[in-house]
Amino acid sequence: MKNLSIYIICVLASLLASCDDIDRNDRLIYEKPASAKRAVLIEDFTGQRCVNCPTATNVIEQLLETYGDEALIVVGIHGGPLSFAGNATTLGLATDIGNEYYDHWGLQYQPVGLVDRHSPIDYPEWTSAIKEELTKPAPLSLKADAAVDSDGNISIHIEAYGTDGSTSGKLQVWLLEDGITALQMMPDGTANRNYVHNHVLRTPVNGTWGENFSIGEGESKNFEYIQQPDDAWDISQLSIVAFVYNDNGVQQATKVELKN
Repeated sequence: MKNLSIYIICVLASLLASCDDIDRNDRLIYEKPASAKRAVLIEDFTGQRCVNCPTATNVIEQLLETYGDEALIVVGIHGGPLSFAGNATTLGLATDIGNEYYDHWGLQYQPVGLVDRHSPIDYPEWTSAIKEELTKPAPLSLKADAAVDSDGNISIHIEAYGTDGSTSGKLQVWLLEDGITALQMMPDGTANRNYVHNHVLRTPVNGTWGENFSIGEGESKNFEYIQQPDDAWDISQLSIVAFVYNDNGVQQATKVELKN
């Protein structure tokens, strides 16, 4: 028994000594976060007086049928010379923010779009640009949640998680509305007063150009916002779009409908 005890002690001592020989940095194996599926953002610069814009909208609807609204995030921005601000009898969807974005990108006509905030392109080119963007890896994931709180305001929660390297740029949060029936000039030159406009940008939630943002691989960050609704908005048709962008374009985007 004495010899057995000595043997066991020697074995344990040997194992402990072996463990001490392992460098502390080598004892834990780093596991890279799972890759995030990219969602592509298309900013459709449109206008109610633009006769070709309904054709571009048809292209968007076909793309949404192909890719789904999780992979393709569409925002209709009413601004520029063919947009319409409305009058006493007719609803207009143009906004000051839409005009500011139109001027910022140096646009000269409508319809025209930005796919993941690369160079403006015409709608016949949107399909190939979206296909290309979807093949690119995303360096982070984004999740959004939005609901009407007890005060009647819109409470928004955004969660970001870094999945590949470090990402810096801007986080932008927008509020959109679907199902707006309003005037639209059609390709044949007629005025359709029962046209349904979707994905309409109503307002930015966190400033015209968003806020500074950075995240590292494996890091999680949360953002909270409160947006007071406008009386002109239909609460049941609102949604939130959030995206991160920098000089290399949009890095990730997400969209969620408002919970009532």
